[in-house]
Amino acid sequence: METRRGRVSDFLQLTLNGVAVGCIYGLVALGFVLIYKATELVNFAQGDLLMLGAFVCYMAVVWWGLDYWLAFVLAVVTIAAFGALLDRFVLRYVIGQPQFAVVMLTIGLGSMFRTFASVTWGSEIYTLPTPFGGVWHIGSITLSHQYLSIILGTLALCGALYAFFNWTRIGIAMQATSQNQLAAYYMGIPVKMIFSLIWAISAGVATSAGVLLAPVTLIDTNMGLAVTIKAFAAAVLGGFGSIPGALVGGVVIGLVELYAGGYAKPLGIEDWKDTAPYVALLLMLIVRPQGLFGSLGRKKV
Repeated sequence: METRRGRVSDFLQLTLNGVAVGCIYGLVALGFVLIYKATELVNFAQGDLLMLGAFVCYMAVVWWGLDYWLAFVLAVVTIAAFGALLDRFVLRYVIGQPQFAVVMLTIGLGSMFRTFASVTWGSEIYTLPTPFGGVWHIGSITLSHQYLSIILGTLALCGALYAFFNWTRIGIAMQATSQNQLAAYYMGIPVKMIFSLIWAISAGVATSAGVLLAPVTLIDTNMGLAVTIKAFAAAVLGGFGSIPGALVGGVVIGLVELYAGGYAKPLGIEDWKDTAPYVALLLMLIVRPQGLFGSLGRKKV
């Protein structure tokens, strides 16, 4: 009986941790989807924006002595503005170019961001002080305040984005632009400005994910690399182009990763934790190529 109870506790513990990690993947995947729906560009520098946002928050808290919440807002606003400028002066000029060229450009931008971070902050690993230092014990299950902040922060952010896209004029204009750019332009919607706002929102969401993740993984110049790859897998698994799919895909990837790490490590399979999410993605593409919430369709020419 004790062994069975212990297995249930381990399963619940892995589930809670997997949901928290999956929320981070879902937020970064959401950035992928927002940009792709509006501009049909795939931004592989999304994880590096996450990293820059975490560093900005660290500077504000540790170097400048600002309150954590003020530093959080400052980091989001700073990187969001940077995302808008990135669209205005760089990415706007590659719209319509072959997808491969755009992918290589964003990969190159990500490398530049990591180099900048390495020169500015060095190669050390930093710890971000947060007000979420405690834990709750529910029976034999330990619920870290840091993981709980990730889950609650993700829910709050998704709720705010849902309200923004459905109940504000700018949000509705963004939806119209993502569905038909030409029709939106003829209706008087400033499409270029909408693109910049979408990049700003995407960068802000990535920053939020970075600040929430920083206390768990610590901050270094490469913290966004693994997140980017798994978030992209989450976006594909959920159905590339689907906002709910990005979040659900992120949670699925997080759960698969934690379950694989928890149950495969005792068997001596050390690398299965990092491999399992991609196996799950491969199986999904075989069974349902459009992803969980995606739909197959032909592009009109």
